[in-house]
Amino acid sequence: MLDWLRRDPREDLTVEVAGRALPIIVRHLERARRMTMRLAPDGSEVRISVPRWTRTAEAVAFARSRSDWLAKQLTALPPAAPMADGTTITFRGDPLVVIHDETAPRKPVVDDGELRLGGPATSLSPRVLRWLQEQARDLLIADLAEYCERAAQPCPALGLSSAQRRWGSCAHDGTIRINWRLIMAPDPVRRSVVAHEVAHLVHFDHSPAFHHFLKTIFEGSIHEANRWLKAHGRSLYVPFG
Repeated sequence: MLDWLRRDPREDLTVEVAGRALPIIVRHLERARRMTMRLAPDGSEVRISVPRWTRTAEAVAFARSRSDWLAKQLTALPPAAPMADGTTITFRGDPLVVIHDETAPRKPVVDDGELRLGGPATSLSPRVLRWLQEQARDLLIADLAEYCERAAQPCPALGLSSAQRRWGSCAHDGTIRINWRLIMAPDPVRRSVVAHEVAHLVHFDHSPAFHHFLKTIFEGSIHEANRWLKAHGRSLYVPFG
């Protein structure tokens, strides 16, 4: 480990996990009091947050010392779902079985727990993905308008995100972006993220005033929504094959 600490960390910010060389992303944070490590939701990289005075080489050494733990996390990731007739996807928290018939209309239709669509099998995966993103945009636009009205704030344009670190964001200029993959989560979970970002239009921090205001505009339990995301959020990053 001492050799790792003496090396220039810029030489090789990677760790070998289960035969794969994963990039290590180190973030030096002013408020961090200890080192924390997690695997990206899609397993593409290792993310480590450290106090600002911590050497990057120490974070790299820590990741390499925990390669067995990272391998277990990598194994627990959801496998790629090959898109075909009979594939089950998740939509608004419920399973949806893809029913594909090349002779049927190409436009996807939801019917009693099934997503029916036609067209060529070769383009099935991107078309289902595009449908999910379209559904996400429609629902999130409606969510955003509703919470902005409750917050007595002008409704900004919505940006869809595919970020792997955040479910939503609110910029200083009021721009709001929400992760489209929340379309796969239960409705209260998706809506809680939108309400959270709208609350930032009023309180651009996480002060007690922010949390109090969030509770006044969100109709459900923020605690339950956050607990669901912590337990199941990674499953929303299942890759579409």
